[in-house]
Amino acid sequence: MSVLADFAAKTGVKYFMISYTDLFGGQRAKLVPAQAIADMEEDGAGFAGFATWFDMTPAHPDMLAVPDASAVIQLPWKPEVAWVPADCIMEGEAVEQAPRNVLRKLVKEASDAGLRVKTGIEAEFFLLTPEGDRISDPFDTAEKPCYDQQAVMRRYDVIAEICDYMLDLGWGPYQNDHEDANGQFEMNWDFDDALVTADRHSFFKFMVKSVAEKHGLKATFMPKPIEGLTGNGCHAHISVWDLEGKANAFAGKAPGQVGEVGLSEQGGYFLGGIMKHAEALAAITNPTVNSYKRINAPRTMSGATWAPNTVTWTGNNRTHMVRVPGPGRFELRLPDGAVNPYLLQAVIIAAGLSGIRSKADPGKRYDIDMYAEGHLITDAPKLPLNMLDAIRAYDADPELKAMLGDDFSASYIKMKHQEWNAFVSHFSRWEKDNTLDI
Repeated sequence: MSVLADFAAKTGVKYFMISYTDLFGGQRAKLVPAQAIADMEEDGAGFAGFATWFDMTPAHPDMLAVPDASAVIQLPWKPEVAWVPADCIMEGEAVEQAPRNVLRKLVKEASDAGLRVKTGIEAEFFLLTPEGDRISDPFDTAEKPCYDQQAVMRRYDVIAEICDYMLDLGWGPYQNDHEDANGQFEMNWDFDDALVTADRHSFFKFMVKSVAEKHGLKATFMPKPIEGLTGNGCHAHISVWDLEGKANAFAGKAPGQVGEVGLSEQGGYFLGGIMKHAEALAAITNPTVNSYKRINAPRTMSGATWAPNTVTWTGNNRTHMVRVPGPGRFELRLPDGAVNPYLLQAVIIAAGLSGIRSKADPGKRYDIDMYAEGHLITDAPKLPLNMLDAIRAYDADPELKAMLGDDFSASYIKMKHQEWNAFVSHFSRWEKDNTLDI
């Protein structure tokens, strides 16, 4: 009996969602009855790749999504269904542009180097009306709503239900809060291996949207859904361990400014890789047109964007792109809610391994308030101003492109250019308001 068929027999699952994530972060699935899952587990479920966001044509053969039985999750809100992430293959070969395949390749590269990357993420989201046009809670109007206990309790039914499910799943959730924007929330769970975190991140987005819909609301991870308010970040906390997961390779006292904040020499090199590739990194961590309304935003209603616009790192200071909150780990504050869960982890590993191999210097540590004094730093690179600049920066970084895979990179750049062209060909209200009478 197959692993998934046995899982169904023990749990009462009637259907499996065989799911994969496409290049643009879209989650795709087929609903497979338990009676047919053994064949699907061996051969995969068939998809037309062109019908989703992959660089394919209608002439391509079937793309088969082979479920990873070790990562199956029974839906807590609908226990007769289980979700299982899949790896995409075509004619017996891995689809190199498929995000989960990209991540698995880099996890293996890290493992071959004796390293085990562990991460945790902070996925922020808004709860909106079903139409998605405004905040769902009309009383959530405070100028500084972060940690507002009245506001979080008005959405207790939604937040508690999601947290209960994470507890049941064994994720180790440990805090939930109302975030810095009206209508915005964040929920945290334990860090784990990069692939585990990516699968959970993917499922979390699906779960939050599903529970919100059940309560008559719409959840969005859009980077900047409401003008004037703080956007949705997806901060990533990163540490690297030995293969047994016991010894933290980042913990230590390297010489100089890196050691002062509790990072080892290897941790400093990994950080150096993040800094070295930061401008190109943004094409992955901030993948949409809307992303650049968050990282290059004017002052928000709360007084801070909580998003970087310059390539700088610091100690325990939230105004920089990278923060080192304590020994043995650091926080990358660049990614936003639109980031592809698998590509986020992949690009972190790729940049970090690049840094270790080249012994990259992360540069000077800045401990100033970037929101108040950032203009004083004149020698640090600026993050891209828009998606096109980010794509160009990625295209100009041959090392990072090769680390993520030449086939993946070519397809990603091609399709992101198509997305940008679609955006700039769109006629907006702003154009008429500002140029109709010229």
